Amino acid sequence: MTNVSNQALIGLLDVTRLQEDDTPATFGQWLSATFASSALPAAYCVYPHFLAQTQQFLRAEGVQLPLATVVNFPSGDLPLSTVLAEITNAIALGATEIDAVLPYRALMAGEVSQVTEFMQAVRQACAGLCLKIIIESGELASAELIGQATELAIAGGADFVKTSTGKVAVGVTLEAARLILQIIAKSNQSVGFKASGGVRTPEFARQIVDLSQQIGSVTPTAASLRIGASALYLTLLQG
Repeated sequence: MTNVSNQALIGLLDVTRLQEDDTPATFGQWLSATFASSALPAAYCVYPHFLAQTQQFLRAEGVQLPLATVVNFPSGDLPLSTVLAEITNAIALGATEIDAVLPYRALMAGEVSQVTEFMQAVRQACAGLCLKIIIESGELASAELIGQATELAIAGGADFVKTSTGKVAVGVTLEAARLILQIIAKSNQSVGFKASGGVRTPEFARQIVDLSQQIGSVTPTAASLRIGASALYLTLLQG
């Protein structure tokens, strides 16, 4: 297994907080508890209504980091007009990265044109921003569907292909990660990979880094490899 340090792993993290029952008070407590100026993550990923609070907190700490938020989340089946409105709102609230759920149920139903239209519209709405497309690999019933979703995301201009919302039973698996990374490699395009949904231990995070290096499709830097996690950040800080 790779000997990548805890500090290097932290630099790949999208530190994530997507709790439906959060209040400004509980969210603020989480921010304070998960911040260390000596070990900054790649980004924070929070619900849109907590973007401003996150930005204010980081500014008070003298830190500027990318801020990601989620749209079409978690179901992946909102009307396209609603998704585009979510993106517009997120940008106004300070988001610099958008994690959008692909309409994976439409893909499973064979409605490829709907997925293509979604990608074109979302990519245009996110012009200039980092766009991560969540394919919800754990819900896709076959390797073929995972591959197709990855290919559609890449063709549609995704900056990253992301595995999971973390809101379904199966998040990232090494098998799905390997397949996505292989397809990225075959595309010969500058597309990153984000592992999310169940990355809870440093050992599993290092396995993801190992895969990326073995396949050679992405480099283990925040520009092309991200790991979406919450508790993992504190684990790495304490390690």
